[in-house]
Amino acid sequence: MSYRSVEEIFESFNKLKVLIIGDVMVDAYIWGVVERISPEAPVPVVRTTKRDFRLGGAANVALNVQSLGATPLLCAVVGDDDSGKRFIGRLEEKVISAEGIVVSSSRPTTVKTRVMSAHQHVVRVDEETDALLNKKEEAAVAQKIEELMQQADVVIFEDYDKGVLSKGLISKTVELARAKGIPTVVDPKKRNFLHYKKVTFFKPNLKELKEGLKVDFEKHDQKAIEKSVEQLTQKLESEGSLITLSERGVFISYKGEKHLVPAHMREISDVSGAGDTVISIAAMCVALGLPPFLIAALSNLGGGLVCEHIGVVPINKTSLLKEASKQGWI
Repeated sequence: MSYRSVEEIFESFNKLKVLIIGDVMVDAYIWGVVERISPEAPVPVVRTTKRDFRLGGAANVALNVQSLGATPLLCAVVGDDDSGKRFIGRLEEKVISAEGIVVSSSRPTTVKTRVMSAHQHVVRVDEETDALLNKKEEAAVAQKIEELMQQADVVIFEDYDKGVLSKGLISKTVELARAKGIPTVVDPKKRNFLHYKKVTFFKPNLKELKEGLKVDFEKHDQKAIEKSVEQLTQKLESEGSLITLSERGVFISYKGEKHLVPAHMREISDVSGAGDTVISIAAMCVALGLPPFLIAALSNLGGGLVCEHIGVVPINKTSLLKEASKQGWI
């Protein structure tokens, strides 16, 4: 389907159901002020003024999908602990279904606690495991995927290397999606990088691309980037990739087209969660069958917009539509 305006594309987002599979976490923030150095060690003492608990990882992708008007179907694992209960409570507050959440008695909920003072990141404390799911947990996740796939228009694998996604689970899910004609889109990490065989669309950043293929080159070497993307597409037997290049923008190779889309000049406050926004927009654009340039351009624009905010926040659909409408892409 061809679209006559960006507004039409954004209207079509509202009809989509997006299955998001992967590692979820609680993004916890402790905000405070630093007025002195500790007498116990040469470290700042942060006097707490506020605490915040946000949905992170694959759950932040779900928030982005919801912000764009689509329905997120989240499939993930949390621990049978206070943080897991808090996570499910946050899902309920955001009116996101917890139907696909498996509760494990053998692993903790992933929590990343960031201590912030005067917009500065003082320290981050992580509570997590990266062990693979046991057989019973993996079977429970596979069952949830099969059930939720019946409704999905596109599947996002949101991989943070925390153990939910195994080679076997990835393979089964891709096979199921392909049989149903549902596109699969991947935000990869190191461990499973080359396990995403026959997916539709792959979105690593430049560092992940180089590490995943075990190659090295300068970040401005466009020929080396394009050669690596060709190699990646052949190895995965995928339809194409979108590579995020930080301040350089994004590069897409998909459906026989290649485009380097420059980044928009912005006041960058925090890059946390930008990748979650990019994958959300890209997946929905792939689901709608948009041309490669538009997929890259809209994803790039959204990723830049969320970097203007402190902390992990989902994209604002109205702001994105306003910015996109100015570009004259359609």
